[in-house]
Amino acid sequence: METGLDNLCVNTIRMLSVDCVERAKSGHPGMPMGAATMAYVLWTRFLRHNPLNPKWPDRDRFVLSAGHGSMLLYSLLHLTGYDLPLEELKNFRQWGSKTPGHPESGHTPGVETTTGPLGQGFANGVGMAVAEQFLASHFNRAGHEIVNHYTYGIVSDGDLMEGVSHEAASLAGHLKLGKLIYLYDDNHITIDGSTDLAFTEDRAGRFRSYGWHVQQVDDGNNIEAIENAIKEAQQEKDRPSFIAIRTHIGFGSPNKQDTSSVHGEPLGTEEIKLTKENLGWPLEPDCFIPDEALKHFRQAVEMGEEREKEWRDQVRSYEKAYPEMAKEWDQWINNELPDGWDSNMTVFPSDPKGMATRVASGMVLNAIASNLPNLMGGSADLAPSNKTLIKGEEAFQDGHYNGRNFYFGVREHGMGSILNGMALHGGVIPYGGTFLVFSDYMRPAIRLAAMMGLKVIYIFTHDSIGLGEDGPTHQPIEQLAALRAIPNLTVIRPCDANETAEAWRFALEDRKGPVALALTRQGVPTLDRDKFASARGLHRGAYILNEAHNGTPDLMLIASGSEIQIAIDASQEIKEKGIAVRVVSMPSWQVFDRQPEEYRNQVLPHEIKVRVAIEAGSTQGWHRYVGEKSHVVGIDHFGASAPSKTLYEKFGITVDRVVEEALRLLKEK
Repeated sequence: METGLDNLCVNTIRMLSVDCVERAKSGHPGMPMGAATMAYVLWTRFLRHNPLNPKWPDRDRFVLSAGHGSMLLYSLLHLTGYDLPLEELKNFRQWGSKTPGHPESGHTPGVETTTGPLGQGFANGVGMAVAEQFLASHFNRAGHEIVNHYTYGIVSDGDLMEGVSHEAASLAGHLKLGKLIYLYDDNHITIDGSTDLAFTEDRAGRFRSYGWHVQQVDDGNNIEAIENAIKEAQQEKDRPSFIAIRTHIGFGSPNKQDTSSVHGEPLGTEEIKLTKENLGWPLEPDCFIPDEALKHFRQAVEMGEEREKEWRDQVRSYEKAYPEMAKEWDQWINNELPDGWDSNMTVFPSDPKGMATRVASGMVLNAIASNLPNLMGGSADLAPSNKTLIKGEEAFQDGHYNGRNFYFGVREHGMGSILNGMALHGGVIPYGGTFLVFSDYMRPAIRLAAMMGLKVIYIFTHDSIGLGEDGPTHQPIEQLAALRAIPNLTVIRPCDANETAEAWRFALEDRKGPVALALTRQGVPTLDRDKFASARGLHRGAYILNEAHNGTPDLMLIASGSEIQIAIDASQEIKEKGIAVRVVSMPSWQVFDRQPEEYRNQVLPHEIKVRVAIEAGSTQGWHRYVGEKSHVVGIDHFGASAPSKTLYEKFGITVDRVVEEALRLLKEK
C-alpha cells in the first residue's frame, strides 16, 4: 500500500532527474518522471544488490534498456548508496563526469550494460538470463545454490519497435527463461509524437505469442499493483515475464506531460517551477533530496551487505562440500583460464591440399572445449557451415540449461546482443557464428561489445569471393574494412590451419575486447612451418613469413588469409628473376598496430618502398601499410555467381597479376 514516504521517494527520483537534466541543458526528463514509480518499487522492494559491491556475482541484474532515461538510473544509484556522489549527478553529460548522456558499462558503478541504441539492452538482458541459467545448472547442488538471481529491465516503446527486441524476445520465450522480468514503460509517446503514428500492434498479444507471461497494470503510479505484478512474475518459473505498465511521460508537468517535447528536452525554468508546485515539491534548492527519503533509499546498503554475506556463507559451505567445483567457480567468475587449457590445442601437419580455415576452426574448438567447459555458443542457423558445434555436448534448451551448443536461429542481430549479455553477466566465454557478409546484421551489437571491451568471439566464415557460386549477395567485399573500422575490435584473418589455431589462442587469452575470426569456405594449404616462420607470429599481428635469401629485399608482398598462398607463389616467380622478395603474413591490422614501433619497422621497414598487398576484399585501408606508390590487389566492386577459381581469375586476384604489378613498380622505381 502506498504511503506518504513512498510518494516522497518517487518524487525525489522525478525531481532529481528533472533538475540534473536542466543543469545540463540537455537530456531526457520525461521518461524518469513517468517511470519513477515502477523503478522505485523494483529497486526498494525486489532488487537484490549491494551498492558497496556492484560486482557481487549473485546480484540481480538491472538493465535500463531505455538508456535515454539515464538520469533515472543515476538517481537510483546515488540514492541507494553506490559510489556516485551528488556532484556527479549535477555534472550530468559533462566532460569527465561519471554520468554520461547514456549509461556506460565500466564507467559508472552499478551500470550493468551500455544502453541508448534502443533494443540492445532488451537483448542484453536475455543474454544475462541465459548465463544465469547455464551457471546455475552447472554449479548448483541440492542445498547449495550459489547462483540464483533475476534479470530485470525497464524497456520502452522504442525498444519494442527495434527489430532486435523481436529476435531476442522470440528466443527468450522459446527457451522459457523464467527469471527474466521486464517492466514496459508504456507511455504512448515517441520523439515524433503519439505511438499511434507508427506503433499500433497489440504489444501484450505479441509477447503472449512469444511464450511470455504477460500482465498489464493500468496505472503506472499504483505502487501496490506494480508490486503485485512483480511478485506474480517471480512465481512464474517457466516463462519470461512482460509487465506492461501504462505511464505518462513527464508525469507532473502541467504543460508537458504526455507530450513528445518532454521526451528529449529539459523542462525549462518556468515549467520546472510549475511542476514542483504541482507535486508539492520545494522550489529551492535544486537537486533537493529530503533526509527522510534518503534514509529510506539507503537501507539498500545494509540490506545489500547482509544479502551478500549470506551468499558468501553459502559459498564457504559449497567450498567444503565441492572443493573442485568451487575452484572452477572462482576461475569462471574471475574470467581466468585454467592451467593447461590449451594442452589439447591442435597442431596441423603441413599439407599442400590443406583445409578450409573454417574447418580448422571447428577442429580447434572441439580440441579445446573439454578444457574450457564455460566456452559456449553457436551460430545463426549455420552451424554445419560455420563449424560451431561442440561434439558430444547438449543443446542449450528448456530443461537442458547445461547445454553448451546454442541455437540462435536466423537471428544475427539478436545473437550479437545476447552474446554481449552473456559476456556482461560473467562466468561464460560466449561465441557466435555466421557468414562474414551477415556481420552487417549484427554490427550495432559488435560496436557495443567493442565499446564495452567484452570478451566475445565471432566466427565469421565464407570470408571472400572464395565462397563461389552463391554470388554477390553472399560474397563479402566491404565487410573486412567495415569491421576493421570499429575501434577496439580485433579482426583476425588467418592464412592456414595453424594460424587459425593461434587465432583461437589469441581470442581466448586477449582481455582487450571482442575478437572476430574471418575464415575461408574454400581449402587453403597448410604451410610447412619448417620452411616458413612459426604461426605464433600471428600474436604480433603481422610477421615475416618468408624472407629473401639473396640480399636485402627489393620488394615486399603482404597478404592475409587465403591470399597468402598467392603471395608465396608470386614470390617464387619473382625470385627466379633474381629479385629479393619478402613475404609478410598480416592476419590482424589491429594487433600489428599495437606492437612497438621497433617491431613494426622491422617487419615493414621504411627503406623497402616497393610493396604489393593482396586481399580478396575492399582495398580500403591497405594503403597505410603499402604506401601510395605501391599497389593493392583487391576488389572494390561486388562479386558474381561462379566457381571460386573462376572469380579469382576474372577479378585479377592471381599470381600473374601480383607478379605483373610487382615488376611494374620495380621498373617505375
